[in-house]
Amino acid sequence: MANHKSSLKRVRQTETRNELNRYQSKTARNAVRKLRTTEDKKEAEKLLPEVTSMLDKLAKKNLIHKNKAANLKSSVKRHVNTLK
Repeated sequence: MANHKSSLKRVRQTETRNELNRYQSKTARNAVRKLRTTEDKKEAEKLLPEVTSMLDKLAKKNLIHKNKAANLKSSVKRHVNTLK
């Protein structure tokens, strides 16, 4: 590793960003998983906007591809619509 001040700062920034990105990705994955296992329609409808927002934010930051976000949102919405 280089000893330049700027490269040391980049290492610190990268570690911080990686940690935040990992946290947001894991949180979104867990939210999708929770929504898919939910059998209560009211609770699922309450969770749907939150999950959709999380996926949109991940796609906006290029953490996941925009088409993957669209596919996940579509499958989650389909699940919520099939609940009784």
